[in-house]
Amino acid sequence: MYPYICLSVPTQDIARCFGKMLVLKCSMKLQMLEKMLMQNFPESRKVYGAVLNINRGNPFRMEVVVDSWPDFKVVITRRQMEDEMDDLDHYTNAYAVFYKDLQAYQELLANTDTINWEQIFQIQGLQDGLYEVSNTVATSKQVDVKLSSFQMFILPDPDMLPDVRTQMDPAPRLAYLDVSHASLLNETWSRGGNEQCQRYIANLICCFPSICVLDDNGHPVSWSLTDQFATLIHTYTLPEHRKKGYNRLVATMLAKKLQSQGFPVQGNVLEENIPAITLFKSMNCQFLPCRFFRLIHTPFRFLASHDL
Repeated sequence: MYPYICLSVPTQDIARCFGKMLVLKCSMKLQMLEKMLMQNFPESRKVYGAVLNINRGNPFRMEVVVDSWPDFKVVITRRQMEDEMDDLDHYTNAYAVFYKDLQAYQELLANTDTINWEQIFQIQGLQDGLYEVSNTVATSKQVDVKLSSFQMFILPDPDMLPDVRTQMDPAPRLAYLDVSHASLLNETWSRGGNEQCQRYIANLICCFPSICVLDDNGHPVSWSLTDQFATLIHTYTLPEHRKKGYNRLVATMLAKKLQSQGFPVQGNVLEENIPAITLFKSMNCQFLPCRFFRLIHTPFRFLASHDL
């Protein structure tokens, strides 16, 4: 057994305990956790992506909760609780979950020190039972749960992808996304269209790798970016610029960039999004056997005034 106290960090950084909940603050333990999660692929991939970002500077200001250490049964990543949060922002108020014991997960989920049940939030994970447990706990707390289910994929070797720019004439102008582009991305994202989403996208652009194609006036016409779980999101091309290979271009270039920085290339897509599935399969992406679940939790008091 590893000791609970990590001597390499100051006392104030030692994991804090709230009943059955531990917030891991020790960098050595977080590095150990990263390796442990790799042994539980593919179900642990969402949590792994979050821990990876925490261990590489933590730009999104997240933290890790476990039920015990080092023999944990549950790992939950979340936004740091000391940060000021918008109760309507389920994009930022997002938790990723991996568990080895469903009952232990239910107990930790019900702990109000673990989850802020007074706000709208989401839970992400790749394991059966997530919805049933959330629904059970949420009912007792007067919270509605909305389930979305996706296929998740990984790209094991982006270096094998050809540089598609050499096949395009003229060669597109590539750039990183800028915060000034957040409004456009918010308007075009099926999950967006509100101020919380625009603020969230701007934060992602500041924190994580992204790429876009610019037109002659310097405006983005196609793009892809990554989120706090090291996942590709919102790969999109404006309708008037489609059928030019831009989606493949931005996905390929961002995948190569992520790999060069030591990040996995992973993403999720709705089953009915046939064009996206066809694209990623043509890039030799591997679709995982487990499904990705996103659960939006909305307290009843918000339902009457917000259509979420």
